[in-house]
Amino acid sequence: MLSLNNVCCRRDGRVLFAGASMVIHAGQKLGLAGANGSGKSSLLAMIVGDLEPDDGDLSLQSSARLTHIAQETASTSQLAIDYVIEGDQQLLALQQSIEQAEKRDPLKHAELLSDFESAGGYRIQSVAGSLLNGLGFTTDQHSWSVSQFSGGWRMRLNLARALIAPSDLLLLDEPTNHLDLDAVIWLEQWLRQREGALILISHDREFLDKTTKETLFIEQESVTRYAGGYSEFEKLRSEQRANQQSAYEAQTKRAAELQRFVDRFRAKATKAKQAQSRLKMLERMTELVPISQDTTFNFKFHNPKTLPSPLLSLRGVDLGYGDLTVLSNISMSIQPGDRIGLLGANGAGKSTLIKGIVGAIECLNGDRVEAQKLKTGYFAQHQVDELDLDLSPVQTLIKQDPTMSESIARTFLGGFGFGEQHALKPAKNFSGGERARLALSLIVHEKPNLLLLDEPTNHLDMVMRQALSDALQLFDGALIVVSHDRTLLRTVADSLWLVDQRKVQPFDDDLDGYARWLNDRRVQQTPEQNGSGSTDVVTEHKSDDKKARKREEAERRAQLKPLRRAVEKSEKQLERQSAELVELRDRLGSNELYSSDNKAKLTALLADEAALQQQLEATEEQLLEQMQALELAEQSG
Repeated sequence: MLSLNNVCCRRDGRVLFAGASMVIHAGQKLGLAGANGSGKSSLLAMIVGDLEPDDGDLSLQSSARLTHIAQETASTSQLAIDYVIEGDQQLLALQQSIEQAEKRDPLKHAELLSDFESAGGYRIQSVAGSLLNGLGFTTDQHSWSVSQFSGGWRMRLNLARALIAPSDLLLLDEPTNHLDLDAVIWLEQWLRQREGALILISHDREFLDKTTKETLFIEQESVTRYAGGYSEFEKLRSEQRANQQSAYEAQTKRAAELQRFVDRFRAKATKAKQAQSRLKMLERMTELVPISQDTTFNFKFHNPKTLPSPLLSLRGVDLGYGDLTVLSNISMSIQPGDRIGLLGANGAGKSTLIKGIVGAIECLNGDRVEAQKLKTGYFAQHQVDELDLDLSPVQTLIKQDPTMSESIARTFLGGFGFGEQHALKPAKNFSGGERARLALSLIVHEKPNLLLLDEPTNHLDMVMRQALSDALQLFDGALIVVSHDRTLLRTVADSLWLVDQRKVQPFDDDLDGYARWLNDRRVQQTPEQNGSGSTDVVTEHKSDDKKARKREEAERRAQLKPLRRAVEKSEKQLERQSAELVELRDRLGSNELYSSDNKAKLTALLADEAALQQQLEATEEQLLEQMQALELAEQSG
């Protein structure tokens, strides 16, 4: 369906990739990955026809229907649902032909009406509505004009417009950037059921794993194709890189040995022939290169100066705006070490809750009680938007902390990927991801003990997302995060809270359980059919299926229960042993113990300390094994 033959792409005189050759067949689903600026979007632009290859040929089968997301949306008075329906150009053309044939050619008119029905014309309104609902629009918003929506919501309209079009090849470039978790889960399920070919650019690892079967990776000016989703590709690539490095080191060692022989014996008549032979071996040796390290970010959250307990409490709090109450009767206490992931539909009040916790909005009722030494770090899109774009990262950081020297500022910013020259450039020249990194660096520098992150991974690439995850795992303070990146949530959140129907309460399941909960509620609320272009994507939810699913879930909970109990038991044991060790070391801190009269007592306490330390380490090892067993069991389900 799509073929590339020695395709080359250059930008500003620099080769992004060259020699790209492959064939993509109908129905294949591929993820397109690579560092920012490697040429992923340029490759999609070539397939669309917006960009010509600098060398080589790219051809799309003439009969293949191609669909991609428009990057801009005109501000029009057209209704949202009509705007989406317009994405099916085949259907629009049929409608025009029907209107023209109605009076002129009755036979042709009847044929066209049959074609219209086969193309899903009588279902298109329902299909468009399902797409909009799945992407987070309310039914009332279907009849809003396009101009009433903000930029992020217009991108959702463009996505719905692309999804409704019947296509043999669908191209998606970062489709989840403007979506919340509920919409991401819905889109993932929709793409998995879709039959056509797909090429997807995304920095969301789990989204790629669940929607693609192959991976195209752009690196070192080449496009390599791997079998499997992103995680499978990453594992295979890691093995290949290890083999490449080993081969490079072995070859380097062999070349050095040959060169030493040549240098020693070239001038000796008795050894000249052997020296020339080895010199030829050196010349014939295929040059290998060492593996290039991925761009890395090296930063961590500083340990908070104080960790009061609790950090903050909400007691019977109502939150909202003016006369509008969004959340009511919230009671929660945030302790040091809490790591909470917030779940809930778009508009349910997750961001309102975060604003209430951070104090950005006042409580309508109830009490917000913060510790005297509470220090919050709050990341949301508006922090990125409020950056002074005329300032460089160094100037921005020094403006926040006038006591900081330029050299220290540059060293600190280097951990966020701002190299020596980059740190001195105005932020107006930065990409969205670079600005997000800068805003995040300012929060890290403040050393908060309560960190609130509202969609922190938007515009961040895979490497930066991993660096953020690693840093958050080592953060000693409390963390509350809203994110559509499930990999991040699974990694950094220990508990999940659901914001729904004006309430905030613990969600006693994992993210897979949340996806099932969403699906069940969607079935109950919107029993309409879901659309995939002109083909219905219909799931029959019969009572028997529900009973079977509930039975399976009950069996699964029963299987996991002993594993979870074992983890809880070891955690309590570890906590008890840690407390005993602290108490024992307090006793060892007494000066009286170190007199000659207490030598036997000191020896006994030191032996107790060694034994208790050994027990604690054994419990830690046991807990780690139990947690790994639980994680594997949860993933296998």
